[in-house]
Amino acid sequence: MRVAILGDIHGNALALRAVLAAAVKEGVEKLLITGDLVGYYFAPGEVLKLLAPWDKVIVRGNHEEMLTSARTDPSQLTRIDATYGSGLRLALTELSSPQLDELGRLPHPLRVEIDGLRILLCHGAPWDSGHYVYPDAPPALLERCAEADVDVVVMGHTHYPMLHSIDKRLLVNPGSVGQPRNRSPGAWWAMLDTCSDKKVVLKREDYDIQAVADEAKQRHPELPYLAKVLWRT
Repeated sequence: MRVAILGDIHGNALALRAVLAAAVKEGVEKLLITGDLVGYYFAPGEVLKLLAPWDKVIVRGNHEEMLTSARTDPSQLTRIDATYGSGLRLALTELSSPQLDELGRLPHPLRVEIDGLRILLCHGAPWDSGHYVYPDAPPALLERCAEADVDVVVMGHTHYPMLHSIDKRLLVNPGSVGQPRNRSPGAWWAMLDTCSDKKVVLKREDYDIQAVADEAKQRHPELPYLAKVLWRT
């Protein structure tokens, strides 16, 4: 089976549409999603609509955790807006109660088995959804991530693509669909073929980045990072 690994979509529906179109061309049958469907950018409803037809497994990201917390205590939104923009505020107003409930119930981490391949799906580190594991992380941290009794450990959160092999376990970060930070603009994801050599390939798709950057500038001139990071090289 061909499996798409993706995450950190962050309300960027244009980027997600490009990734899913590429996944269709590649014959992908299932999605593994590392969380952070919402936050930062401005189309949370469209993101969920695009994902709805797919066979998928999703874990909870830190932005889903913030969303659930702000749903209970809306006073947090002022602080969140100042740091991350209005993406979570839009999600609270645009998404239905069942959709918000579903995002709030997402697990972390989650073990998945596909064609005999044992996968641990995470957002941050296996033990903490908010822990950053960068490609150049200290060996001890990478080794700790590889301690799980699985074949593949999938992580997100950093927005940096990563492939490491440690003790016959593969550590994968597909990078970010919606807001890559690795100075290579586009929508990042990865593909795993469970039936052949079980190889993971990192991929990047072009899309109309300028449209998203322009909307970010219009909505949040006080947060120039939201637009600049999309084009950063």
